[in-house]
Amino acid sequence: MTALERRSVTSLALLYNFRMLGLFMVLPLLALYAIDFEGATPTLIGIALGAYGLTQACLQIPFGWLSDRVGRKPVIIGGLLIFAFGSIVAALADSIDGIILGRALQGAGAIASSVMALVADLTRPEQRTKAMAIVGASIGLAFALALVLGPLVAGFGGLEAVFGFTAFLALCGIAIVTWQIPDPPRTGTIHAEVGARPGLMGLSLRNPTLLRLDAGIFTLHFVLMASFQVVPGVLEGAIGVDREQHWQVYLPAVLLSVLGILPLMRLAEKGGRPHLVFLGSIGLLFLSLALLGLVREPWLFYAALWLFFVGFNYMEAVLPSMVSKAVDPGGKGTALGIFSTAQFLGIFAGGAAGGWVLEQYGVTGMTELCLGLIALWFLVALPVPRTVPAAVGGVSSP
Repeated sequence: MTALERRSVTSLALLYNFRMLGLFMVLPLLALYAIDFEGATPTLIGIALGAYGLTQACLQIPFGWLSDRVGRKPVIIGGLLIFAFGSIVAALADSIDGIILGRALQGAGAIASSVMALVADLTRPEQRTKAMAIVGASIGLAFALALVLGPLVAGFGGLEAVFGFTAFLALCGIAIVTWQIPDPPRTGTIHAEVGARPGLMGLSLRNPTLLRLDAGIFTLHFVLMASFQVVPGVLEGAIGVDREQHWQVYLPAVLLSVLGILPLMRLAEKGGRPHLVFLGSIGLLFLSLALLGLVREPWLFYAALWLFFVGFNYMEAVLPSMVSKAVDPGGKGTALGIFSTAQFLGIFAGGAAGGWVLEQYGVTGMTELCLGLIALWFLVALPVPRTVPAAVGGVSSP
């Protein structure tokens, strides 16, 4: 990369990290802290947890289209302002309804497509895939940091401090866009690699390989949001870890998950068994969720949490790659746009449906729901993907 490309990609990765960090930080916290707010029930807490996914799913593609017409930077700055406003609304809330509104506003600042389009604007074609991978990797880093920073910041001032810190991160993001990121030379250019295009949506929605991957990312994030309505309470209650110390459990579990992911990747890539490893990772998620819902021995619970992060982080890394390889280059942006929409819908559904099931049927019911969805995903993913003719919109996935 040139110096300008390195600066652009680094700045955009930092911007993306700040935004996703703000969204993820409440994941290990809401189930513990929001119960004290007026009107709070497990169902409404679940809706608050996943509300940003619904507005994000509805608005990310329109925001991408808007950035094609009015420019990337205005759309990104506008989205960050909406995100900051939503964070302030949530920080000042004294009821669960206020937190739901704030979280929905956070998601309404849907700038993911615009950020990726700006990456494409500021990089040469031969460097574009690498640049997008770097920015995309910031999501995983943000997730890991959020599990650590969330409990630490909440220890100083509860959810109010967390949402206030999130608003500060959004303002830092605006500063990065304004002063660190160069103006794109071709603002508004449409790239095949990013952004959904109306004329290509039908092709992606008729591609069975892509539909299976969309179902997978929906399920993956459904169980993430549902399970984190249970895990923090079990850690504090049955395991006996103070909520301010939860980061000491999450940090080693996430970091050590790399030790489990690397052998899976080696077996998939060098061993030539990607589909077998893919199915095995779904099995890991099933086993880990069963243990998390049933066991209360600390060492076994920690092992189950580690297994969950191994399976989750592996899937989070390989699913977008599989989407990219399942379509021809001209349809990649549309396929990934639909894929991301399925991901955000899974976030909302996991929060809302998970909260309702938890309120009605308890931890056992929640565990059965997640295990049922994982089992269904396994059955959907079981057939080995076939080659899709280029004229239909794809090639074989791994």
